[in-house]
Amino acid sequence: MSSTIYGPEKTPEEIAKIVEQTENSDKKIYPILKPGNWVGLKAGALSSTLIPSADGAEVVIGYGMDTPDNFVFLTQQHLETMDAKQITQEAFTNLEAYHTDFEFVEALNNKALASSGNDFSSERILSKSHMLKAHAMLEAEELLVSIPRRSCMMVISKTADEDTVNKFVYLHNHTWNDDSFGNAPIINALFVVKDGAIVGHISL
Repeated sequence: MSSTIYGPEKTPEEIAKIVEQTENSDKKIYPILKPGNWVGLKAGALSSTLIPSADGAEVVIGYGMDTPDNFVFLTQQHLETMDAKQITQEAFTNLEAYHTDFEFVEALNNKALASSGNDFSSERILSKSHMLKAHAMLEAEELLVSIPRRSCMMVISKTADEDTVNKFVYLHNHTWNDDSFGNAPIINALFVVKDGAIVGHISL
């Protein structure tokens, strides 16, 4: 993905132009997972807290879209002409319609699922219908979900055997520490999902 609107190299005039592009764009808005220390927050990016922490948030949801020149995160300035609830509703509607599939992971004896490689693969953890597919495929009431970086997702049953869990955590840690693909980090933790929704997380 291209750069965002944040950074000292952008003048107020340039930012205003990008905001105008965004408002006039027919591109879709999507929710985007970011760590709580994401620099965009200091630049006024619109966000929702996914995982709260004592000093703010561990994971936030930003909102962004593609414009003709780059990928832009919506900021407080967009609220002058756009409604916050409308932005959120549109973003999650678009995410729900964004198609991704699960595949069984042979290396884990088909006891794990992977859904990676697409721009919003990790964000699809926020899609109840998508996660319900994982419940059904793994025949599991509760899931452990790994999304250490953007475009990555792997899932196992919360009651998987010890060997499967150990390999799953190993693969999670490998992805978390591997920046070779340039996928932005999200969190070094496993999400607990029940009935298609996030109910907790386990820090690693």
